[in-house]
Amino acid sequence: MDIAIAGGTGTLGSRVAEELRTRGHRVRVLSRRSPEYPVDLTTGEGLIDALAGCDVVVDAANGHGTAKGVARTLVDGSRRLLAAARAVGVQHHVCVSIVGCDMVPMGYMQVKAEQEWVVREGRVPWTIVRATQFHELLASALASAAKWGVVPVPRARLRTVACMEAAWVVADVAEGVPHRGRIEVCGPEDTDVREMARVWRNVTGRKAVLMPMPLPGRMGQALRAGALTVERPDVRGTMSFGEWLRTEQVWASVAGLR
Repeated sequence: MDIAIAGGTGTLGSRVAEELRTRGHRVRVLSRRSPEYPVDLTTGEGLIDALAGCDVVVDAANGHGTAKGVARTLVDGSRRLLAAARAVGVQHHVCVSIVGCDMVPMGYMQVKAEQEWVVREGRVPWTIVRATQFHELLASALASAAKWGVVPVPRARLRTVACMEAAWVVADVAEGVPHRGRIEVCGPEDTDVREMARVWRNVTGRKAVLMPMPLPGRMGQALRAGALTVERPDVRGTMSFGEWLRTEQVWASVAGLR
């Protein structure tokens, strides 16, 4: 199959591209800086040429900055991507999204929920793959905060998943028929950010102080109640946060010996 991946240079998109190539598909990586398929989701530039001849498009694009700026890429960009896909005969639009994005009153989450609505209302057969937060994202956030010696940790239930395991699910969906529905994937553990921060500190050996941080209002209520988790996912990953961290530590040690 010929499969285009918007955001194919990102954390998830690059892994999806690698997995699909391993399975024998012809993959086009779409991004602003792509040497072969440069596109701009905020203007639509390059989309028709990039998608011509493709069977499937995977939208793993991300947005940065204010909610309004993110919406220009993810919401307006989805409209442009869908219009171009329909124009050239793409048969399946796979949108990567976030578990619980419609339940958390946070700017980025609300943009993702609106993006899902655009895909559902579009005229290209579709599937939405919702994933919980990645192990990689949580570890990066903890490491970044630890530079200051103190890591604020809110009470929030999570079921983080290894990015590669989420990428396998996206690749499976891209190979299949459109569901016109959602596929949800999460990690194997239902745990709390504070416990995960303790695991991170123990495995990495970092000495940062873990400081409880209250999250007031509706957002704190939603996170404590597990809005970003899913009790009965369609796919459950197998690698826990601690196992993933230990694997990363081993790879880092091997790389350091080279």
